[in-house]
Parts: sequence; structure tokens; C-alpha cells
Amino acid sequence: MRTAEHGTAAGPRVMVLGGTGYLGRRIGEAFQADGAQVHLVSRRPAGDGAAGARHVTMDLVAADARDLGALLASVRPDVVVNAAGRVWQGDEAAMTAGNADLVGRLTRALAGLPRPPRLIHLGSVHEYGAGTPGAGTREEQECAPVTPYGRTKLLGTRAVLRAVADDGVDGVVLRLAQVIGAGVPPASLFGRVAAHLDEAARARSRGEEPEELRLPPLRAHRDLADVHDTVDAVRAAATAPKADVSGRVINVGRGEAVPMRALIDRMVGLSGLDIPVTEAAPGPSPRTDVAWQQLDVSRALRLLGWQPRRTLDDSLRDLLAAAVPAPANGRT
Repeated sequence: MRTAEHGTAAGPRVMVLGGTGYLGRRIGEAFQADGAQVHLVSRRPAGDGAAGARHVTMDLVAADARDLGALLASVRPDVVVNAAGRVWQGDEAAMTAGNADLVGRLTRALAGLPRPPRLIHLGSVHEYGAGTPGAGTREEQECAPVTPYGRTKLLGTRAVLRAVADDGVDGVVLRLAQVIGAGVPPASLFGRVAAHLDEAARARSRGEEPEELRLPPLRAHRDLADVHDTVDAVRAAATAPKADVSGRVINVGRGEAVPMRALIDRMVGLSGLDIPVTEAAPGPSPRTDVAWQQLDVSRALRLLGWQPRRTLDDSLRDLLAAAVPAPANGRT
């Protein structure tokens, strides 16, 4: 992390785009705890969890390259983390605007600075498409995404890599597995399960029998990354030597594929709530997602000195502690 010109005694400057989102907020908190001057950029207010950080209200999807350039010139960050984008809901056009077009404007704005800061762009395992059962996907694998989210995230990654190659931007892409932990987005599978368990716990407290947990077919195997481990990978990428990481894609996950049905059953078990879990029968329409996702994370260890440290039970317990009343989640 460069501090000679921009940094002060108060610490280097870190700008987090999407700074009030699930990952962005935690990234900002971690850099702030490290002593950085943190600037959170989002269209929503920062809220109480960002005490001490500076907040800039900006609709990043609507902002043009000049707006972004003016913001960067005024803050003069040492590190920019792009945690903005569209994940849940929205059509492919909306995802393109948030996951691809924004990144193109951001990299153009960075290229126009006298000395571009380190850009850490958060990519996604969905950029790869189908993995090979029993094997981890390496960063060199040709990407063939099958979902709108994966396709648009890949466009964003390519914009970063082009900016490094053509314009001298100092950028690295962290290609993340599915992130899990306290406060997961409510529209995600784990968010939906947590909300149901919360309702079930409240029903039990009223002496009522909770409803069964009904889910779509759970046939997939997924790689998962604990939110704390993910934040640690971002922190490591901020300080890694430019020669090692600039222009690189680096996988961040556990390096293993976990059957989703078994993980949901474990989550229910850790909650202490004895409720049945039923899956809907597979529909007639073809599958629109892949069955196997597993990342090879050896490059992250080699270049960042990073490896996952928290267990899946750690992640699930954190999630439950934040979502379900204490009397329900205290048993294992």
C-alpha cells in the first residue's frame, strides 16, 4: 500500500465502491481497523456501522467517467476496492450496467490519473461456468459463464485486465466463491433459510409448530468463502507487490465443493430447530446454472500469502447468531 505521497500519519486512503453493501461495509470496517482513512461510496447512507468512515453518496451506475474521475481526484486514494454491482434481482441489462459498464468507466477514470491507485476488483466464480467434478478450477481456465450474472461479471473482469495491459492501471481481480457469513443478503439461498429459521424460532416461542422449510432442488456442489476470510484476501491484495498481482486474476474460496443439501441440513441442525426440509421436484425447464463449482486457490497462497482459516461451521454459526434469536441457536 503506497503511503509516501497520499498517505498521512492517519493512514493510507482506501475508497470502497459499494461501501454500504454486504461485502463493501465489512471491507471498509476492516481497513478502518487497520488505521486507513476509509471513504465509502454508495447511493445509500452509510448507517451506524460505518462510524468514523467518510461517506460519499453517489449513484455509481448513473455516474460517468468524469464524475468518477473528479471523485478520485478529490480523495486521492491509495487503494480502490470495487465491491459495487448487481447480484440479486434485475435483468441482464441491469446487471450489465452495474457489473460491466460501471467497471469500464471506473478504469477509464483511473487511467486518467497521474498515478492510479491499486484497484481491487471483486469478481465471481460464476464467471467460469461449469467446473469439472472432483477438480478445482484454475485461473487459466477459459471462461464460459451460463448465467447473466456470470456473463456480466466476466465483462467487468476483462475491463480491468484491459486497463492494466493498455493504460497502465494497477489492478487485480479477486474471483470470489460464494460468500457466506453473518448478514448474508436476504435474497440469497442462505438468507432465505436464515429468515425461515428466524420465523420458526419465533413460532416455537409462541408455542406454535413452525412450517417446514421448502426449497428449490438442491443438487449443486458449491465452493464457499467465509466473509471474514474474503475481507482478509482483499486486505492482502492491497499490500501485495505490484509485480506479483497487477493484471492477475486470483481465486478466493475454500478450495472444496460442498453439497448444498448437506450444508442446509447442517445449518438447520446448528440452529437447534427440528424442522423438516423439503425440496421441490426438478422442473421441466433446463438447468440455468452449473452443478459443480470448486476453485483452485493455490495462487492466492503463493501471491498473497492467503488461505482460508475459518470452518464452514464458523460461518454458519455467525450467520445464525445474526439472524435467529439466541435461545434457538445455542444448541449444536
